[in-house]
Amino acid sequence: MTTILVIDDDASVRESLKDLLEIEGFQAIAASNGASGVLMAEQHAPNVILCDLQMPEMDGYQVLHTLQQNPITATIPFIFLTANATQSSVRHGMTQGADDYLIKPCTTEQLLAAIAARLAKHTALQTQSAKELNNLRSSISLSLPHEFRTPLTAILTSAELLCDIADEATPEEILEIAQTIQSGTKKLYRLVQNFLLYTKLELILRDQEQSQTLPLGETYEPCNLIIEIAMKLAQQRDRAADLQVDLSNAILACPHFEVEKVMTELIDNAFKFSEKGTPVQILSHPNHRAYQVDIINQGRGMTTAQIASIGAYVQFERQYYEQQGVGLGLAIAHRLLTLYGGQLMIESVPNQLTCVKAIFPLGQGQDLE
Repeated sequence: MTTILVIDDDASVRESLKDLLEIEGFQAIAASNGASGVLMAEQHAPNVILCDLQMPEMDGYQVLHTLQQNPITATIPFIFLTANATQSSVRHGMTQGADDYLIKPCTTEQLLAAIAARLAKHTALQTQSAKELNNLRSSISLSLPHEFRTPLTAILTSAELLCDIADEATPEEILEIAQTIQSGTKKLYRLVQNFLLYTKLELILRDQEQSQTLPLGETYEPCNLIIEIAMKLAQQRDRAADLQVDLSNAILACPHFEVEKVMTELIDNAFKFSEKGTPVQILSHPNHRAYQVDIINQGRGMTTAQIASIGAYVQFERQYYEQQGVGLGLAIAHRLLTLYGGQLMIESVPNQLTCVKAIFPLGQGQDLE
């Protein structure tokens, strides 16, 4: 049964609302002041809260603010009841997080319509949230075993081979096997680090207290950093001849490590998902508001639906492509840019061209070149 909490210091109003709600089939509970209302909300976790705005000691705004600090009550639909609603008070209440406003006395139809609208919206949000969570779980559960198995298989196979031929192997053969083990270990280490970072970023985005742990700082001369990253990745994939760079400098309002991580993931994807012999361009477009870096490749590209899914870790078309990590790398870059006030934008024509735009906010005293 749907439970509705009524918080009002006027006994006649409180009891009238309680009786009306019970007649309409709701389970109604009531509190005579703000403090009692907060306690009852925490104890019963009602589906909707109707709260008087003007109450002694603890008014409606204070009740709302207190409930928002508790994860159990923070998302409960909250409707203000007031006899003296002005445009400014309504606007203030809505900016504080209230879901609706009802002016006393209100009709039964108005009250029930407001409750129905809040319940419907809350249910829709819960459904969407559950769907996104299930999609994330499904994506991770399907990809994790494969992601870990690929480098682990290379490491184990190489180690077993080394044991089998240890007595007769030449130094060259041992070196080759050791390099394979080293390569697989590096891939596995990066994968584990990325999953840990993605989890941390998700917590920061969902928890205001966690956001206080976000590192602060600025990055000077990002041009040099980006060129260094691009050249290293191009050499690793034997694509040095494909790299085209045209960058200018600025001061970014984002720490060095975070800029490095964003650019590493985006540039690595550009090489990973395009063919050798096709260009990978890295261009900057700084202005007085932001520093934009475009990473352009002529690879397989992305559909509109895939671009829309960048916010969560989704591995695109795993059944057709064996390269690992595109969803996770883009998700990390997206999260980092969002947390620091930047943006990740993608324009793509499948199998023709993809342009990934990393937009960083500018730091204080920046001097564009």
